Formats: sequence, C-alpha cells, structure tokens
Amino acid sequence: MRDKMERILVIDDDMELCTLLTEYLTPEGFAITTENDGEKGLAAAKRGQHDLIILDVMLPGMNGFDVLHSLREASSVPVIMLTARGEDVDRVVGLEMGADDYLPKPFLPRELVARIRAILRRARREGPVAGTQRTLRVGDVEIDTGARMAMVGGKSTRLTDAEFVILEKLLAEAGGVVSREQLSLAALGREAGPEDRSLDVHISNLRRKLGKACNGVPRIKAVRGSGYLYTLPLNSEVHQ
Repeated sequence: MRDKMERILVIDDDMELCTLLTEYLTPEGFAITTENDGEKGLAAAKRGQHDLIILDVMLPGMNGFDVLHSLREASSVPVIMLTARGEDVDRVVGLEMGADDYLPKPFLPRELVARIRAILRRARREGPVAGTQRTLRVGDVEIDTGARMAMVGGKSTRLTDAEFVILEKLLAEAGGVVSREQLSLAALGREAGPEDRSLDVHISNLRRKLGKACNGVPRIKAVRGSGYLYTLPLNSEVHQ
C-alpha cells in the first residue's frame, strides 16, 4: 500500500458526474478535487498539486482544448480527456494537443479506473528499482530514463509520459521493429483495438517533436502490419 493517496483533479461542468466520480474513485484510493469550469480548472491544474487530470472537452467559457493547450505549455501532468461518444475528431485533436488518453461518454467507472491506474503506473517514478535508470542515445537523440528527460541535438525536448515511453522502447530496439501491441501496452496500458488511433497520434506527435535526422531521413518509420522502428543512423549504434 502507498502511504499517500494519489491526487486527481476532475474538470467537468456536469456536477452530478463529478459527485459520482468522487464517490466511486475515493474508495479506490484516490483523493479527488473537482472544478466545474475551464478557467478555475486550469488554475487548479497549474498549481501542480495533482498526479492526474480528468478533463472534459465541453466546458463553459474556456473549453477543454484551450485548457489542455495552456496546461501543456507548463506541465506534463497526465491528462485523460472525456469526449462525446462518436466524436472521433475530438479524440484525435485532444491526443494531438498532448492528452495521454481519452474516454468517450458515457463510460463505465471501472474502465476509467483501469485507465487511471495504467497511466499512473507508467508515470510513477518514485523510488525506481536499482539498475532501472539508464541513458539511451542514438545519433543526436538522448534520453535519461531516471530523470525522464529527452534531448534532441543537445536541446531539451518536452515529451508527455506516453511519448517518452514510446521513444524509450524504440531507442532501445533502434534498427529493429517494435510491434504495435508492445508499444500500446507500454504507453497506454492496454491493447489498441482496430479503430483505436491513440498510438498513431502519439507517434505522430513524437515525430513532430523530434524532427527529421540531419540527413533528412524520418527518425520513426511505420512497418506495415508489424509496428514501428527507430531508424539507426549510418555508422551509428545504440549507447546505453
């Protein structure tokens, strides 16, 4: 058992849903705070006192996308977005803007708990197991798995937790294919369904942040029917 309850901020204008989530998540071991509009929710999120944010897209005044955009300028705190069922565009846009995962409304509370636990397991780096911290370097990209830092061309690059995990997996196997199943389980904590584009959007964001290699070659390549690989530069090797 952990000594400290993990803190979750719910930003949703549906007060009944906020009450239900508080009643359901508290016995699961989470400390819940709720805000019912975007501006107050953003202010609470920026105080940095929460381990995860549950953010609704449809909010009065400042919508969820605006909240996420502003939050991502200063914080990599994990965010699960709540979207209207069938609004695929909202889901893709949220992921492109830096959300870690999404759930369409209505959803089963136990599914939300599973998503929360998967993301927090991935993000939790308190007291890492001895020997698990390492530095990976391929060409001009370097990551420190202990500090959760990424460098491209000697410059720090802000990555979400999902993006960091994907990059770590790809760098560790640079030049070889990492399956979609492996990446999805590592980054999202679940197997991606045939219509689930979450992994693809995270990889698209990662490509954009890393940019192309100095020789113009894409750093991350899709291998049809298999997965993705990180391109190993000529006369280069993985340094661990």
